Amino acid sequence: MSLKPTRIYLASQSPRRRELLKQIGINFELLLLRASARRQIDVDETPLPGESAEVFARRICQEKAQAGYDTLRLRNLPAHPVLAADTIVTLDGQIFGKPEDAEQAAAMLRQLSGREHQVLSAVAMASDNLVEVRLSLSTVRFAELGEARIQRYLQTGEYRDKAGSYAIQGQAAAFIEHLSGSYSGVMGLPLAETVQLLQRFDCPSP
Repeated sequence: MSLKPTRIYLASQSPRRRELLKQIGINFELLLLRASARRQIDVDETPLPGESAEVFARRICQEKAQAGYDTLRLRNLPAHPVLAADTIVTLDGQIFGKPEDAEQAAAMLRQLSGREHQVLSAVAMASDNLVEVRLSLSTVRFAELGEARIQRYLQTGEYRDKAGSYAIQGQAAAFIEHLSGSYSGVMGLPLAETVQLLQRFDCPSP
């Protein structure tokens, strides 16, 4: 009989995801996908032609988890399960990724202003012979954002490396009039779905 995993690897540099795992008492180690001469580590996060937001989120997340587990083999690390996550924002079917600069972030926030949008957070786990994905879907409604308010927010720098150009756990919390779904999912790691995966892989969970 195989031994139960005592810990997992987190294939993410996101401090928010680290905080959320610590919040529910998960024992984990960071797994950084550094460049390797023997394989292509980076996962191409470009949507495929005609790919829906849901299919895109699931695919990218699964590829990140699998890339993480492949990295374990290359480095001869203990073969604990690898957890990966990916969060995207969509409005009217358009996928909002991470902004390249403040100008692009401002354009995204103008589009989200006064509207409802969806946040899809996928979480995946990979082990030696199994990869599974769960998806959380939340709906967020923003208040009307005037140009001055958008510019003040951009000055905080909080938009950087954030899907949709905002962070719910930061100052952008004041933009949100209503949220239906998972707060932790909008942060970047849906905890209910994460625990489902931990249980599926026989890992310790709350």
